[in-house]
Amino acid sequence: MVQVQRIRLPDSDRSSWLVIGDDYLPIEPIQNYLRYLESLERSPNTIQSYASHLKLFWEFVRDSHLEWKEVTLEHLADFIHWLRSPEPKVISLQHKSAKRTEKTINTILSAVCGFYEFQERIGATAGIDTYRTSFQPGRKYKSFLHHINKGKEVRTQLLKVKEPKKFPGCLTCEEIKQLLDACNRTRDKFLICLLSETGLRIGEALGLRHEDIRSTGENEIHVVPRSDNYNRARAKSATERVVHVTKDLMKLYADYLIKEYPEDIDSDYVFLNIWEGKSGTPMTYAAVDSLFRRLSKKTGINVHPHLLRHTHATELIRAGWDMAHVQKRLGHTSVQTTINTYTHLTNDDLKQAYQSYLAQRKK
Repeated sequence: MVQVQRIRLPDSDRSSWLVIGDDYLPIEPIQNYLRYLESLERSPNTIQSYASHLKLFWEFVRDSHLEWKEVTLEHLADFIHWLRSPEPKVISLQHKSAKRTEKTINTILSAVCGFYEFQERIGATAGIDTYRTSFQPGRKYKSFLHHINKGKEVRTQLLKVKEPKKFPGCLTCEEIKQLLDACNRTRDKFLICLLSETGLRIGEALGLRHEDIRSTGENEIHVVPRSDNYNRARAKSATERVVHVTKDLMKLYADYLIKEYPEDIDSDYVFLNIWEGKSGTPMTYAAVDSLFRRLSKKTGINVHPHLLRHTHATELIRAGWDMAHVQKRLGHTSVQTTINTYTHLTNDDLKQAYQSYLAQRKK
């Protein structure tokens, strides 16, 4: 049985991950790749995800009686079917929903393609042609981003499942108010307001230090990537960014410090465990999950931290923000990521846009 195990690195507070084979030994090709990702300073969460994805692939290789070095593009196509089928070895005459979504399958495929690209680079295999490389073609009608992509090399992953376009969801102002009213603690209200007003990822919020929140002059929050957070919180982006906030958010932060932040605790973390877990330690992902489950149960609103990020991005786009500005605020490395993720239009958006268009014509 292939397993993923977490290990503590010697003489360090950091953790890493092992993929163990049927012989209870680490699978060396996978471990070499994970060490490579660690050398690139990928976050522990990313390393864990890659380990889990490659574990699935190794199970497929074993079940298919293949050698990993002999895998071809055709075998990877079979792997897609293996991921989709709830019972790969059973043929059912009844319709069954796929075990994994298209997005999840594409994420797993990207990990496997990256694995083989690395193995080819170090000379372990001849490689699999999983990418097609081309240059941005010249066209009579140029795209919106033509001036950015002109003359650049474009790499396209050959194996990719078509993902259905769907609205990632966002909350209304009334729903956010309900969530805030359901919070019993100022800390929790501050966390909800912070996520909904800034679009910070939960890892970025949990990694905040007091020195990152600056209320003198401009009201700013500095999102600083750190790899040594006690609670293993990580900022996904490798570069620091500044997010401007309102005076109301700064006032709520001050209220939290005055009313609830422990005076006898010497910590520079903003969000602490105060009533749950080990008092005075930085708040963890598990504590946040528990908080959001309680809020969902109390309000009847199915909410998670990333939904507040979607909500903030959607509000900015509806307000007419330039995509490049939204990208910078959210901390995306590419404006294309912002466009692909957040340029969603609901029927209400289309209706309002058309009504505005008609109103302009009448003037």
